[in-house]
Amino acid sequence: MKKPEILAPAGDAEKLNMAVRYGADAVYLAGTSFGMRSFAGNFTDEALPKAVALAHSFGVKVHVTVNTLARNNEIPALPEHLERLNDCGVDALIIADLGAFRLAEKYAPNCQRHISTQVSVTNYETAQAWFDLGAKRIVLARELSLDEISEIRRRVSPELEIEVFAHGAMCVSWSGRCLLSNYMTGRDSQRGQCAQPCRYQYALVEEKRPGQYFPVFEDEKGTYIMNSRDMCMIDHLDDLMAAGVDCLKIEGRAKSAYYAAIVTGAYRHVLDAVASGAPVDPDWRNEVEKVSHRHYSTGFFYGQPGQYYEDSRYIREYQVAAIVTDCDESGMATLSLRNKFSTGEEIEIVGPDLKPFRIAAPVFYTAEGEETQEMRTPQSVFRMQLPKRVTPYSIIRHKVDLSA
Repeated sequence: MKKPEILAPAGDAEKLNMAVRYGADAVYLAGTSFGMRSFAGNFTDEALPKAVALAHSFGVKVHVTVNTLARNNEIPALPEHLERLNDCGVDALIIADLGAFRLAEKYAPNCQRHISTQVSVTNYETAQAWFDLGAKRIVLARELSLDEISEIRRRVSPELEIEVFAHGAMCVSWSGRCLLSNYMTGRDSQRGQCAQPCRYQYALVEEKRPGQYFPVFEDEKGTYIMNSRDMCMIDHLDDLMAAGVDCLKIEGRAKSAYYAAIVTGAYRHVLDAVASGAPVDPDWRNEVEKVSHRHYSTGFFYGQPGQYYEDSRYIREYQVAAIVTDCDESGMATLSLRNKFSTGEEIEIVGPDLKPFRIAAPVFYTAEGEETQEMRTPQSVFRMQLPKRVTPYSIIRHKVDLSA
């Protein structure tokens, strides 16, 4: 079976750095226009070439989203944007609009064209039609089962690549085609501005009883009737490989750099083990439990995933304390502080190809060389002696339940 690539989110420069170092084969990101995550950091016209160069220096491909549904007044700016992406070496464009697809053929001839999940490709005829028009890859709708994906793989040209979402947030609406946000907040979900009203808790109000709220029960568990679980397929990568998937996509361009690092690293190690027939190290598999997430499910791959009705809170049991920015040969490390912690506190360290391990936090030294027992903002840079195997971009975290 072919080992699929891992496509990781890179919403800004810090997330990009984490994704490429923690094992991504490719990353997806956006410029400041025409992308479906307008609240991610994204990349300016000046930053995009640097982002592409960084990724390519690690042997990582760059896919850029051009997947909003453009309006008439935006079309004149699209050719220049596409030319810019083409000229800075972008490997692929993720496109949802047929007009943008045709323009990309003309103005970005060096970029592969991938069909976004927003197009809701759910059958082999549609997949083949896009291939016949020039698409290199389709990102299938999240609502498909493994059996349906396998059938698409059998019935389309073998040169057409198939990408599926394997991890991250799910949408209550079909492949994200939702108007709740538009109607309730004026933020257009098809233009990267979704306010996620599906996560709200709703109640019933009777016309003649304003201010009186009656609970809405899907069942006895609660009222979050549209609150979808997060997808997690890390325990089923063998099934995805057997279905003929070419790429496993991790959702989360708007999520943290910590999320990008930890989830990418977890899937990297587990996929490599599964593909080689080696046992999966449970420490790597359990990494996906240590990022902020809603209750996990396997999406629609094995049938209906079901909703989670009790609340819309995230499970947050770990907090990033610091990021290692530099280390010398003795293990003396320079760190960027993210949240306060103290000498003697149990911390966990994980890094690029560094299996997570626990130690008691050693003595801290400020940037001026003064010894201290606790680090807190605004002291954002400090030093500490760490084991020599620790490398730059390693993450120090501690267990702090933030779910409530």
